[in-house]
Amino acid sequence: MHVEPHHTPEQLRELTDRQRRASLWRRLRAVTLAVEGATAPTIAAALGCTERAVQKWVRRYNEEGPDALADRGGRGPRPRVGSETAERLRARLDAGPTPADGVCTLRGPEVRRILREEFGVEPGRQATYDLLHRIGYKPPVPRPAHCKSDPEAQARVKRGSAVASATSSGGTRASGSRSGSPTRPASAGRGR
Repeated sequence: MHVEPHHTPEQLRELTDRQRRASLWRRLRAVTLAVEGATAPTIAAALGCTERAVQKWVRRYNEEGPDALADRGGRGPRPRVGSETAERLRARLDAGPTPADGVCTLRGPEVRRILREEFGVEPGRQATYDLLHRIGYKPPVPRPAHCKSDPEAQARVKRGSAVASATSSGGTRASGSRSGSPTRPASAGRGR
């Protein structure tokens, strides 16, 4: 297998030894073994990968040097919301809920509705939360209080339900099976 002389074998070994990322280490190691004269099947067996992968790594090294062995972007689906739309959404969320939103705090379902109605994008639930995380939002902890909530009334309800649960009955006891004969233990005499 032909390898362009971008580096000497010693330089490649040194680059490989300094590499901390396992994926890049394996690619550099494949190129190092190829420079030392190993074949693609031998390298693939030694590194636990396919011959095709070894050939691809050597080709990338030949074309662009060791920098070409780094992970490349572009895998996976493209986000439906670009950076410009994400910035507009961030500004909209920072402004807070409007009276038309009908809520005191914008949460995931409201953000999905805003994306659909105002931005013309309809992401799924998880995609919405991923987008919020990407633009720097985290889930509100603790849960926000509604602007019209009454803390005293909530405290009264909590005190009242604690008293009610202490005086409640023990509940109904589950009875045995009513579906037929009772279950018997296996007979020790069977199977002899």
